[in-house]
Order: sequence, then C-alpha cells, then structure tokens
Amino acid sequence: RSPRLRPVPASLGGTAAALQRQRPCASGLPGPLLPTPSLLFAAMMGGHLRLFGAFVACALAIVFHQLIAHEGNYVFDAAVMESVAKEAVSLHGNTSAEAVVGHVVRELRARYPQHVAPTDEWLFNNAGGAMGAMTVLHSSFSEYVIIFGTATGTEGHTGRFLADDYFTILDGEQWAFEPGAFEKEVYKAGEQHHLPMGVAKQYRMPDQCWALEYARGNILSMMPFGLADLFFSTLDPVALFQTVRVSGGYMLGNALKGKF
Repeated sequence: RSPRLRPVPASLGGTAAALQRQRPCASGLPGPLLPTPSLLFAAMMGGHLRLFGAFVACALAIVFHQLIAHEGNYVFDAAVMESVAKEAVSLHGNTSAEAVVGHVVRELRARYPQHVAPTDEWLFNNAGGAMGAMTVLHSSFSEYVIIFGTATGTEGHTGRFLADDYFTILDGEQWAFEPGAFEKEVYKAGEQHHLPMGVAKQYRMPDQCWALEYARGNILSMMPFGLADLFFSTLDPVALFQTVRVSGGYMLGNALKGKF
C-alpha cells in the first residue's frame, strides 16, 4: 500500500516546503514530509524580513524625494525657459525650426554656462508610445533640460511623474487631453504647457514639432518611464546605450560637482 503524504501547510511558503526532510517508514519507502521547527521559524522570519525590506525601501524613496525635490537644488526657471523660447520664435519663427532651436540653445548656454552641456548630441527618444529625437542640455537628480521633437509627428502618454514638467513649443503644435475633457488643449509656438506633478495626459504632435522641455523634481523617478519602451517595445540597444550614457553621465557628473 502506498504511503500517504501529509499536505504542506499553505503558511509555510515554497521555501519551507522545498526544504522539508523525509522521514523513512518501516517499509523503507519515504514517509510523510514534515517541517522542522527551525524551518517553520525561518519561513516566518523570511516573510517578516521581506515586509521590513519593502518598508525600508519606501522610506528611503520618500527621504530621497524630500532631499532632492526642493527649491535649494534648482538652477533653472520655467519663466526663463518660456522667455527664451518666445524670443527665439519672434526672431526666427519665419526662418526654420533649426534656427529657432539654435537660438534657444545658444541663449541657454550663455545664461547657464556652468550647467548647460557645451555640445549637442542628438539621439532617439521612445517613451510612452511616442517617438522623437532629443538632445540633452542638462541632467541632474533634480532637473533636466532637453530639446525634444519630431519632423514627422508622434503621440503617446506624457507619463505621471514626481516632478513638474514645462513643455515650451518652439515650432509646430502640441495637442493634449485629459480624461473627462471633450476638447483638446492646443499649444502653439512660444506657448508653454505645464504638466503638474502627478498629472498625466495623452499628447500629440500632429506634424513637425520641436519643444524646449524643462522638468524639476525627482528626476530619477522619471527614468523607468524614459527607458521602458527601449526594453519592451523598440529593443534598440544603440538608443538605450546612448540614453544611459548621456543622461546618466550628465547626472553623475553634476552630482560630483555638487549639483543635485
């Protein structure tokens, strides 16, 4: 007659069940699998440790956010971004998008010589289902400044961040929409679209559009959104490497200089 195995209590979890010892019976066949007291204690302690680890991780994330996202860490100003963009559109709006972008970049380098990258490096940016190109002018734990846009149009999810995002149009139009609205928001050249912390929208650039984007807050928390499409959609290792090297490189470089 085959021996019956005693079911493993559900509270033990997979780890304890896998480590139960076998007790031989008189027939020489394996007997019931019984947990030892030490394994029961280990299983209970393992659950408590995981819970404690999750609590510590959440606490550290909150502390990091409070240390990073405050006025003392900010160098740039959204009003200055809007002013520079309006000036560029006024001077070069009838020329070309390249002329407008060029003016903005030169002006920001003149105003913030210690904080804006001295050279341009353009790379693809895929995030929230949208695709375009960007050049990173500044990246730190509390702020980033980029030029983002596309020559063909795109649309996607803005993301929902622990940061305020200011998207100032340099050329073309951006459309935006929130659940519950029945009319789209339209932002034209020289206008600034403010996405407050914790707010998300659908957005669209219906055709060629370029913008100066400035975000302030917990920039590190935005990175998963900025990289997810590269892992789960485009699978573009070149764009992934460039994004991490450029954005992460500036972020670490600024931290070493004391700019968080």
